[in-house]
Amino acid sequence: MRILIADDHELLRDMLVLYFEGEAGFEVETAADRASAEARMAETPYDLVLLDYSMPGMDGIASLDEILARPDAPRVAIISGTASPEIAEQALASGAAGFLPKTLSARSLVNAVRFMAMGEQYAPLDFLRGGDEGPAHPLTEKLSQREIQVLEGLTKGKSNKEIARDLDIREPTVKLHMKTLYRKIGASNRTQAAMIAKDAGLF
Repeated sequence: MRILIADDHELLRDMLVLYFEGEAGFEVETAADRASAEARMAETPYDLVLLDYSMPGMDGIASLDEILARPDAPRVAIISGTASPEIAEQALASGAAGFLPKTLSARSLVNAVRFMAMGEQYAPLDFLRGGDEGPAHPLTEKLSQREIQVLEGLTKGKSNKEIARDLDIREPTVKLHMKTLYRKIGASNRTQAAMIAKDAGLF
């Protein structure tokens, strides 16, 4: 199965590539914005494209409609960390193969991609209903509140500088928190820490 991951966060792309390449039957390519994603679509037939709703070049549902109107359009699923259930419903109504919130665990994401590749339409019902999230993962018991905040920024593909700005702390302090949380959750680098958090369904 050949899929294209189009997202402007390099860390997220790398994390998803690692997961998919660890599964049998996946061939993965990436793009960082709409223009490069469409260029790849014109060159290569994909079974599924995972398209970030808010990456550079995207103008919401209008851009999805334009891409789906292409004569060579593959099946396209929207991925987003910020879009509302209403946006998800609009994407599905426009013909998207699915809607994937970035809070999905990696295992759920892989299963969803397999499901969509079979021609089905996917969206998590609890997200569409705006339901409450499940109980916190035990992983949170190992971390301080600040470490959880830093880890959340990391899973969103943010740089140390961006995390520091969001939390109103100094960049060296972010690095210190990262070093500590790496040890607590058994990670050796940013990508592994993000994978552990995402696979645990922490965010």
